[in-house]
Amino acid sequence: MYRAMLRALGPQGWWPGRNRFEVIIGAILTQNTAWTNVARAIGNLRRARVLTPEALAALPAPQLARLIRPSGYYKTKAARVKRFLRFLRARYALNLSRMFARHPSTLREELLAVSGIGPETADSILLYAGGVPVLVVDAYTRRILGRHGLIRPDATYDRVQALFLENLPPETALYNEYHALLVAVGKDFCRPVPRCSGCPLRRDLERHRPATARGFLRIKTRY
Repeated sequence: MYRAMLRALGPQGWWPGRNRFEVIIGAILTQNTAWTNVARAIGNLRRARVLTPEALAALPAPQLARLIRPSGYYKTKAARVKRFLRFLRARYALNLSRMFARHPSTLREELLAVSGIGPETADSILLYAGGVPVLVVDAYTRRILGRHGLIRPDATYDRVQALFLENLPPETALYNEYHALLVAVGKDFCRPVPRCSGCPLRRDLERHRPATARGFLRIKTRY
């Protein structure tokens, strides 16, 4: 699947960000919105010269909310950013190098303990900002794997992630590109109402049952 997507779509160049801190803030802001909206919010923060841990920690929450308004749910997201910064100050004195020196599994647990940071956001931070070889599981990943019969509909986040971690080498660049390619396929082809024509993964579906009238296969799960 990876090779088929890469041949058809090429490298995706993820994650957009000038430094690790930008990537972290982007991972928090991208929850429940498109990246184009997050990019506008990041641009506002850049222009305001507050895209450092120290500057953003000192910025009053109402002002932060105004700057990130394009990302949607801006008051909620401002509170999440502030909670992350309080964590970063309390545990690591606002020093990202110290934070990423922590063992990945321990750091993941610490991130998940920050209110508003779930598994997808925590793993995005670990992978794209910390270079940890971990696969980010999102709605696109679930939809694609489900339609290809690789996961059950009720598969947990950890079970979906384990499918990759148990069958692929632990290479950061591979997991980075794999997630980005799945997002691209999910956005352009494997939509709620799928557009199977031209999809790089169509041949994998065609090896199973004929497509239904909706344009995708209802195939048995493998575990």
